[in-house]
Amino acid sequence: MKKPIAITLGDPAGIGPEIIAKAFRDAPDVTQGCFVVGDVATLRRAVQLISAGQIPLPVVLLDTPDEALNLPPRCLPVLQLGALAAPAPFGQLSASAGGLAAECVVWAAQAALRGELAALVTAPLNKAALALAGAPHSHYPGHTEMLQALAAEHAGRPLADMPVRMMLANDELRVVLVSIHVSLRAAIEAVTFDNVLQTLRITHDALAAALGRVPRIGVAGLNPHAGEGGLFGREELDIIAPAIEAARALGLQVSGPFAPDTVFMRARAKDGQPGEFDVVVAMYHDQGLIPVKYLGVEKGVNVTLGLPLVRTSPDHGTAFDIAGTGQADASSLIEAIRMARHLCRLPAA
Repeated sequence: MKKPIAITLGDPAGIGPEIIAKAFRDAPDVTQGCFVVGDVATLRRAVQLISAGQIPLPVVLLDTPDEALNLPPRCLPVLQLGALAAPAPFGQLSASAGGLAAECVVWAAQAALRGELAALVTAPLNKAALALAGAPHSHYPGHTEMLQALAAEHAGRPLADMPVRMMLANDELRVVLVSIHVSLRAAIEAVTFDNVLQTLRITHDALAAALGRVPRIGVAGLNPHAGEGGLFGREELDIIAPAIEAARALGLQVSGPFAPDTVFMRARAKDGQPGEFDVVVAMYHDQGLIPVKYLGVEKGVNVTLGLPLVRTSPDHGTAFDIAGTGQADASSLIEAIRMARHLCRLPAA
């Protein structure tokens, strides 16, 4: 590795610090060359929480990110960013915790945009804590929108010229969403020819780079039975199918629109056999995320497509209800780091 991978702290009142500590303890081959952007005291508390009868995990304070490249496995390198008066109480919303979590993302994203990092892996934020933190962090519903704004600002481009999409993936299924964190009513309004075609193009470009070949894209309809020929809605006939035809004219391998209650099963890889599609484009957030999460939140990875940097994250939230109990499962974070390495073409150490 020539550049390190940054892992952001997440909300310090949630499970982020705990799963980070577990990842460095349990997956040294995956976390080699990684470091945490965060708060040393918070991470030392996390290490203490998981340390009973386990392998010791020293916390190492870094002066520069590159120092992480030369550290031995099973230590936890931390670049201190800001500081809390004391580690945030577990499971409690606070402006200070939300602000620190956001500042870690901003620092890491800007470093990645400058080319100083190989990739960015983000531990979970709490959207209510972001709102309490105030401007500018309260302007963003989540990581995806924050990173999009930072990337557009870095490039000196309008936000509309930095389109991004969310992909959720595990070993069995990949799903890309036309819209993300908006109301269902707004999500339906977002199913336009331009948005669907743009999603197909972003999906094609990202998956072609990751797979090394043209990806097979299946497209879910918006309405039950994909509209049943117009009986249950005309979005498939008037919007989605024309966008698919336009994508095909550009050389994309796209099929659909298919009934949304079956297309995910057709795309699912099972028993070592690939599915019919490499990825499904879903029309809105819950349509796509429910099937992925049903297959196992602990293995799901969130990937932001369309950014000029590699960003992944675990497919779960801050889990305030179990923060501080030691129960949090680090599997999704470990998979997110593994996915980031794969997208950067970095082998496990």
